[in-house]
Amino acid sequence: MSRNSWSNRHSWSDGVDVINRLRGSHYASQRASHEEQPHDGLPLIHKAPTRDIPSRPPRPPAPQRPSPTHQPQPHQLIAVCFNHMAGRHCEHCQQLDGTMYRQERQERSPDSDETLGPHRSVHAVIEDNDKPDDGGETGGEKGGSVGGPPPPVNVFDSRLRKLWLEVGVLWIRTTLILSVFILAVLSMYWGVLFHAEENLSSLDVFVVDFDGTQAPYTDVKPLVGPLITQTTEKMIHKGSGLHLGYITADPSLFNHDPMQVRQAVYDFKAWAAIVINANATGLLQQAVQQGNASYDPMGACQTIYVQARDQDTLSDYILPQIKALQTDMTSAFGEMWTRMTLQNTSIPVTNLEASPQALSPAIGFSTYNLRPFGPAVATPAVSIGLIYLIIIAFFSFSFFLPIYTKFVTPAGHPPVKYWKFVLIRWCGTVMAYFLLSLFYSFVSLAFQIPFSSPTAPDTEVAAGVNAYGKGTFVVYWMINFVGMNSLGLACENVAMVIGQPWTAMWLIFWVITNVATSFYSLDVSPKFYYWGYAWPMHNIVEASRSTLFDLHSRIGLNFGVLFTWCAINSILFPFACYFMRWKMMRGKKKESQGKRQ
Repeated sequence: MSRNSWSNRHSWSDGVDVINRLRGSHYASQRASHEEQPHDGLPLIHKAPTRDIPSRPPRPPAPQRPSPTHQPQPHQLIAVCFNHMAGRHCEHCQQLDGTMYRQERQERSPDSDETLGPHRSVHAVIEDNDKPDDGGETGGEKGGSVGGPPPPVNVFDSRLRKLWLEVGVLWIRTTLILSVFILAVLSMYWGVLFHAEENLSSLDVFVVDFDGTQAPYTDVKPLVGPLITQTTEKMIHKGSGLHLGYITADPSLFNHDPMQVRQAVYDFKAWAAIVINANATGLLQQAVQQGNASYDPMGACQTIYVQARDQDTLSDYILPQIKALQTDMTSAFGEMWTRMTLQNTSIPVTNLEASPQALSPAIGFSTYNLRPFGPAVATPAVSIGLIYLIIIAFFSFSFFLPIYTKFVTPAGHPPVKYWKFVLIRWCGTVMAYFLLSLFYSFVSLAFQIPFSSPTAPDTEVAAGVNAYGKGTFVVYWMINFVGMNSLGLACENVAMVIGQPWTAMWLIFWVITNVATSFYSLDVSPKFYYWGYAWPMHNIVEASRSTLFDLHSRIGLNFGVLFTWCAINSILFPFACYFMRWKMMRGKKKESQGKRQ
């Protein structure tokens, strides 16, 4: 044991001895006076035998607390002692305990290994023993501590009537707000495909009949072309709306060149095209009359489309309709052509036996998918994966805001001017989007989406091609970077203006409106959704598709829309920052006023 520890222990023992002597002498005098005068019937306390104190060098007496001006009467002191023994609060014992505690604190050295545990007063031990074993819950229910929070009560306590009313009003209001929000915002997602089948006529499909229009087949009476064009025109005139928007186009609009029809489809002037070749009827008649065994019925007509433009719209609405039309045309023409051929007795049977395909099915449709969609792993890059671009931009606000606020929080350094703080925040946010969009783009690169394939001619069928060759990845990264700025700066401004918990509702609204207008074709949506052409996500998807699949490029328009969003949100950014500052200062002011009251 160290010297300081031994000295402190004996100094404390001396103080205890002094207090014990005071108590003993006090109770002895009170007993003598009690026998001479009447009292109020309180029980007496016999003085306990004092323990022998070993001899030690004299030490200075412990500092004594000045005696109070009011001296309690003898019978009051005796009653106080019994209150002390019963575990109730005792003013006299509290004074003695306080003297012991102060003396111990004064004489204890900082390096002592003693604790206050062994030196607690008898009064404190009695109070601890009287506490229930349930952690104080029973005692709290009975009355609670003096000066502390009120004790818990039953949920149906009459004192909670006003609280129940307040909570009920708030619950009803919050539920009503969320219910209206669900009906208003989620309906925008459900409604994007409302009456999609009735709006199929908005999906334009060119029907171009070159049959018999080019030499040497100008003298042949066309049969294939007129049958197909008449059938599609009848479908349009029915007015049912449950059909594609077939447009019978004159060959002169394309300079009598079927390749220009392909170019028109590639340029998004139509979703698809049905082309009847100039030699459709002429080659069929020659095959029957000459017994041409090499005749290919699939050379009569063409079906042209670009799958990578929107693979879902093509597979869900356009291709099923076109295939049904092809089946009907093949069946109808085959029946008509077989009857005409069998009635022509000048055709030898041996010719029919040599070219049976010229009799049935007689005609067919060759398919030209100018830009197939693939690989399948590219799907997240142009659809559902872009949702996370919004989410990352949204949650970066809560991650970076505590970092930026260090510039205006004086913690061992002077704060910067607030307008410079706004500039730092804007620059830091844009730089963060620059790096985050890079790593977002790395995900697509890591899963081997092609980013370095050469481009291909517009009218040729080409799969796995890119719009910018080896520079495709950089362009793709810049699309994501500018897109994240257009999406994220809007989230920053709204989060600073509306605050919690409304930012969660904003995120849902922002995701739904962008997804509904970008992942589904607006051509089959109600006209209400045409504002989606100006929404950020729609332009991000369109630019990404044209870059990854070498589609018709409108990337200038796409970047123009995205930069417009960035500019508007950058202008609003300082105002949102100052508004958030004003809200925080007003909240602190109200809080300080509430504390004063």
